[in-house]
Amino acid sequence: MISLLVLWSPIAIPLYTLAGEHNWVNIVTLIALYTEFIILVRYWGKQIYHQPQLLQQYGLEWSQRNVRELFQGMGLGVCSLFVLFGIQASFGWLVWNTTQIIQSVQTTPQFILEGLAIALGIGFAEELLFRGWLLDELRRDYSLPKTVWLSSLIFAILHFIKPLEEVYRTILQFPGLVLLGLALAWGKLSTPSSNTPNGRLGLPIGFHGGLVWAYYLINVGQWMTVSGQVPQWVTGIDNNPLAGIMGLLFLTAIALGMRQRATVVRQST
Repeated sequence: MISLLVLWSPIAIPLYTLAGEHNWVNIVTLIALYTEFIILVRYWGKQIYHQPQLLQQYGLEWSQRNVRELFQGMGLGVCSLFVLFGIQASFGWLVWNTTQIIQSVQTTPQFILEGLAIALGIGFAEELLFRGWLLDELRRDYSLPKTVWLSSLIFAILHFIKPLEEVYRTILQFPGLVLLGLALAWGKLSTPSSNTPNGRLGLPIGFHGGLVWAYYLINVGQWMTVSGQVPQWVTGIDNNPLAGIMGLLFLTAIALGMRQRATVVRQST
């Protein structure tokens, strides 16, 4: 990882210095970072592990099954978040902004496509790193259950680095991140094959991307407003469903479902 940062810095530092933190700069530097990551992983696989197809072992398999699981995961991610918000709206805790939704769909359809592109990019990048590289590295030293939990804790910690006062204020987000990591890891493990014994990345990329896409549409598009009838820790602090009791309940159900699916599939193979 140090080598990756050393190679990435000559690209990222000049861009951020000259252009500042614009969206296009973030996108370019992210693409550069993960391009270098893939190149280094392929080199690492050949030279250290003597595995020229290490990316495939991570679950980056180019097959119809992986593509199909990508769409299945995306459908699950989008639907689960809209169902979560829909249930809360039925209780009167949230209010759909119908006018804003219609305006977004009719006048700014590129907003929806931009959200999809961003979501897929984030899903691919983070799943390749956490459920691909990290899961594989930990699996070489630990049992499968420990690997799943360790990778999920690391995922949560790295996403929860913030000032101490923000840690206290948004503490509910941490178990939400752990549950999300568990759901994604068990989802991957539920799709094993002879070439990818720890599962393919299509399902977790799709599920992760689907959640990000749905949240992007609802939050950035201002499709929904908090009514204020219940505290924020119920619906989600700062409108983040990962930082609310309702979101935690949903994620718990999804994670347990993924775990059960992984158990059944792996017992039958």
